[in-house]
Amino acid sequence: MAGWVESESEQMRLRVVQEPWYAEGLRFSCTQCGNCCTGGPGFVWISDEEVDRLAAHLGMTVEATMRKYCRRIGDRLSLKERLNRGYYDCIFLTEEAATSKVKGRTVRSTRRGCSIYPVRPLQCRTWPFWDGLLESPDAWAAAKGKCPGMDKGEQFTREEIEAKRDAEDWPEE
Repeated sequence: MAGWVESESEQMRLRVVQEPWYAEGLRFSCTQCGNCCTGGPGFVWISDEEVDRLAAHLGMTVEATMRKYCRRIGDRLSLKERLNRGYYDCIFLTEEAATSKVKGRTVRSTRRGCSIYPVRPLQCRTWPFWDGLLESPDAWAAAKGKCPGMDKGEQFTREEIEAKRDAEDWPEE
């Protein structure tokens, strides 16, 4: 009979195999480094409801917001990108000059961030709890190499991770 389990130890082994690798939870805290907002060309999907929220946040009409910041890909909407030093940045990724003192010396750098962070789309809100990154510890580790907030900060339970991964509208924060 297909699926028949011979022993209790075999049942236990099958239960363990069914647990995702992140069953004990994962840590993440957004540092607003902007690394997830740049790279190769891609898509930041945005729903009609999110466009409404974005327009209200920007003090613009929905039509003007769509014209200036969105592009249609088939029957979906994505935020526009702009080419910046060979990378495709989200239209809302900001860069500002920053200075700090390190051992008495002035260090100049660039600070990046999201200019619409309070109303960022669901795709951004659920980072890094995406299917592809939750697929394996190796996938998570590869993304962690570019995201300084991964494995740091707030501990998310398996249930919270899966709620973000499966969210269809803004998760509670």
